[in-house]
Amino acid sequence: MGIEMKQLNCINCPLGCLLMVELTDGKVTKVTGNTCPRGESYAYQEMTDPQRMLTSTIHIEGGALPLLPVVSQKTLPKDRILDCAAALRGITVTAPVKAGDVVVTNILGLGIDILASRDMDKRQ
Repeated sequence: MGIEMKQLNCINCPLGCLLMVELTDGKVTKVTGNTCPRGESYAYQEMTDPQRMLTSTIHIEGGALPLLPVVSQKTLPKDRILDCAAALRGITVTAPVKAGDVVVTNILGLGIDILASRDMDKRQ
């Protein structure tokens, strides 16, 4: 396979460092361009097991608004984000809901819950 270079923008902080990642036979061997250690760990993760937070909305019955914003409890595998978003389209909860309430347990068997990201009172 040999040596390959990849360029990434770090997304762990507002600096957005431009990272150069050296891969040897598909394995990360060197990371440069990072201003802090988080950039190096981001590069390793992005090259081996990319993860993302999921933010979306779900339907809520009897709520002050028709949709409830939700967020994943922690990062999900990047290649499963669209599957998780599709699964959320079929979810409806009933008001009231408090921020932090679990609205979906163990989405797609990934061991990650989906949480309400705001309070939603009943419609007046």
